[in-house]
Amino acid sequence: MSSWSERAYADARAYLAHRARVVTELGPRLEAGDLLLDLACGDAAFADFLPEEVRYLGVDGSREMVAAALERGHEAVAADLNDYVPPEPVAVTTCFRAIYYADERRPFFTHVAGYTRKKLVFDVNPRQYDVEGVIADLRATGWNRVALRPFFSPQRVALPRPLLSGLRVLEGVAPLARILLRYRFTYVCAAMK
Repeated sequence: MSSWSERAYADARAYLAHRARVVTELGPRLEAGDLLLDLACGDAAFADFLPEEVRYLGVDGSREMVAAALERGHEAVAADLNDYVPPEPVAVTTCFRAIYYADERRPFFTHVAGYTRKKLVFDVNPRQYDVEGVIADLRATGWNRVALRPFFSPQRVALPRPLLSGLRVLEGVAPLARILLRYRFTYVCAAMK
């Protein structure tokens, strides 16, 4: 299980590094000493790409994944993301490739708001979810500000660096990004109070 991320992503390094960069920069920036809670953390490989001064805590429903996270040297606990409460408030909560594990979206967003100080960051597939409905649920549960950013990082295909760099540029070109999002990729959503 310790190499789960390396098997799950065609280019784990590129995908996870880009995710860490977006989580760090979208909405309020992460600062030294901030605690990041990573819900549905898998093997916690994401933590390898966060700034060193950010503290990390992973949560996963699979004991095998938690064991893999611990094997990688990251703090992690086995728990259900729907009712887990961290031992202290966190600056940032993330939930990637897993928002569908929430039993119900609004109660989940309310629960996370109870222990998150700066922001909740997660990915949302616009072909699977009504993005405006997700934003409405966030606002109804106390997350007053929402930032969306296209996230063009393939999971199943390793791309040459020049093509990957081109995709990163397209993330910032709104009309082209919206067209591409009709067929592929996701948004990263940062919700703030």
